[in-house]
Amino acid sequence: MTLVVLAAGMGSRFGGVKQLTPLTENGEFVIDFTSFDALRAGFDRIIFIIREEHRDAFEETIGARIRTTGIKIEYAYQRPDLPAGYTIPAERKKPWGTGHAIMSVGEIDDNFGVVNADDFYGAETFVHLADFLKSAKPGQYCSVGYKLENTLSENGAVSRGICYEKNGYLYKIEEKTKLLREGDIAVNLESDGTKTPYPLNSIVSMTCFGFTPEFVGKTKKLFTEFLDENKGDLTSKEFYLPMAVQKLIDREECSVKLLSTGAKWMGVTYRSDSEAFTAFIAEQRKLGKYPAKLW
Repeated sequence: MTLVVLAAGMGSRFGGVKQLTPLTENGEFVIDFTSFDALRAGFDRIIFIIREEHRDAFEETIGARIRTTGIKIEYAYQRPDLPAGYTIPAERKKPWGTGHAIMSVGEIDDNFGVVNADDFYGAETFVHLADFLKSAKPGQYCSVGYKLENTLSENGAVSRGICYEKNGYLYKIEEKTKLLREGDIAVNLESDGTKTPYPLNSIVSMTCFGFTPEFVGKTKKLFTEFLDENKGDLTSKEFYLPMAVQKLIDREECSVKLLSTGAKWMGVTYRSDSEAFTAFIAEQRKLGKYPAKLW
């Protein structure tokens, strides 16, 4: 099985390339723990989607470490290229989003999971993901969800996909980009200045999905639709992975099993989140969840 790791983000809120920022006493990154947990769960191939200029830095650090296990490591580059007939606005600085990133991998010949590089998902999450993918048929996808209260940062707003399910299957993902805690609820700061409230026990997508191979081709078609729908405002709009999944759900082209996990999520959105992650990993090691040295 393949794990695709989205690592091409610009790290604007973090203030640097957070995917390659040491966060433990051993100089490990969040990606180290993701790779370690995926390997234990049965994944035998990892594709890192990165910015091309970061390739050497990735290979000299995370790639070199993980290769010692014998797992297959590959790189794919998220470039700003658009299909023929479309033009990139001169003012655009950001990549086209996580949905566009998936197109970078080209053809995938086996079932695959997708996760963010800067999120710690926990070992249990990868076990659930691997168990689902072992028998998934075309069009049978999954998403691992977390409680919203466990995914908020104390240092600023975060992006999350609010999940709605029926009979264990996802039917709606509502992408919110400025979520933060406010008392005993969470609120999203909308573009018009209003606040939309959400219960803290709401289930959210942390961009942890399981797909079958045809999903990549479907995403390419959906991205073209996205460009057409937003042709008047392409300077900042992003094509998020949950948006692609939602389109396929609406068209009844897939089913998405919503998997639950008791695993602890940790994220590094802001540089000030780093200390909490460092302390968390130290505690996990004391509990015997991770060895003193991963590799």
